[in-house]
Amino acid sequence: MKTSDFYYELPKELIAQDPLEDRSASRLMIVDKETGELQHRHFYEIGQFLRQGDVLVINNTKVIPARLYGERKGTGGSVEILLLRRLEKDLWECLVKPGKKCRSGSVIVFGGGLLSGVIESVQDDGNRQIRFTYEGIFEEILDQLGQMPLPPYITHELKDRNRYQTVYAKYDGSAAAPTAGLHFTPQLLEEISRMGVEIAEVTLHVGLGTFRPVKVEDVTQHHMHSEFYQIDEKCAAVINKAKEEGRRIISVGTTSCRTLETAADESGHVHCGSGWTDIFIYPGYRFKAVDALITNFHLPESTLMMLVSALAGRENIMNAYAKAVEERYRFFSFGDAMFIQ
Repeated sequence: MKTSDFYYELPKELIAQDPLEDRSASRLMIVDKETGELQHRHFYEIGQFLRQGDVLVINNTKVIPARLYGERKGTGGSVEILLLRRLEKDLWECLVKPGKKCRSGSVIVFGGGLLSGVIESVQDDGNRQIRFTYEGIFEEILDQLGQMPLPPYITHELKDRNRYQTVYAKYDGSAAAPTAGLHFTPQLLEEISRMGVEIAEVTLHVGLGTFRPVKVEDVTQHHMHSEFYQIDEKCAAVINKAKEEGRRIISVGTTSCRTLETAADESGHVHCGSGWTDIFIYPGYRFKAVDALITNFHLPESTLMMLVSALAGRENIMNAYAKAVEERYRFFSFGDAMFIQ
């Protein structure tokens, strides 16, 4: 299986640069994973395709304002860092630009001294481990100094940083949003709950590896990035009871999907707990827990294209994407949605 098997042509103007004013007004493509049949609807109509007893699994991670601009102590040279993941209380793995001048021992100062960081080590992949010092609460300082780490394909300035959060975001830790959830409003979630659809929450802190291109032609040789996940007892119990009763498990986003498939055993039983997952799902994979998926439209040749192709079949997905381009759907993080059922 080749990476190029998942390539499609996308006109640049179809990359959504701004979120819609109404989250639920985005378009929604319904994909039948067995037949490939397509329907074109709007996201606020998602309830028409859900059934009483379905379990909707959402990822309650919260994006942190992880992009910081500072200067090297002693030289005044500008430095941009991106917080990737917390290793200890004040020790973070970071992406640093420009990397060449930021060696071990370098000190970076942010906000005129509100925050400073020492580069403790340089990893093999070029990322840095930085230990921060400050007075007060780190999260409050970050909220004051940091910017939302929007994906590289979004060039417009985000006026309201809450639009890069889901309405159910709870736990700080992501460097990117679980974007399938951006379409939900509190009202829509309430409407779905009243239908008898159960909503279960998992946590997976999304890393920037989600945007990392696949650089090998042989899909099986790609090394997947690791992300931290957590599933509590309540969530696992809700999912397992539904599985036993033959009800559908619908994942909101590829992050929720990867979390469930990591935590499920071969029988489909989901185990509570936490840890790191580097699960890579591509065609040929047998899904253990997830029956259906709400997702956005993904980058060509990405691991996420491979995941949705594993669920719905590569031909069905490539046809759906060709139709989405033809119908002028909006793509990527602030774009439209797809429901694979």
